[in-house]
Amino acid sequence: MEQASEPPRVEIVYALPERQRVVSLPLRDGMTALEAVEASGLLAEFPGLEGTTLPLGIHGRRVEGWQPLRAGDRVEIYRPLGFDPRAARRRAAQVGTQGRRPRARPG
Repeated sequence: MEQASEPPRVEIVYALPERQRVVSLPLRDGMTALEAVEASGLLAEFPGLEGTTLPLGIHGRRVEGWQPLRAGDRVEIYRPLGFDPRAARRRAAQVGTQGRRPRARPG
């Protein structure tokens, strides 16, 4: 007797420093990244996500919510950064040059 094959699936992931969740769902025809997030139940499980514009990615690449999914995709819900990385680099560069004496040029 032939066994029915498993329907294609996608994963939706969200992580906090103290807690991570991975939800696996069957892929529906034409399903988008945002539809998968909504179907995962993670919005209800993590109330801080509701009512916000969700930054999403698939396998580490930033995507919009309307992005169609393929079998095996891993939709990641990103947390907002607590700081601007460009500003942090500028501050680090300024702090690194303060208090240093210029080196004497040979010659």
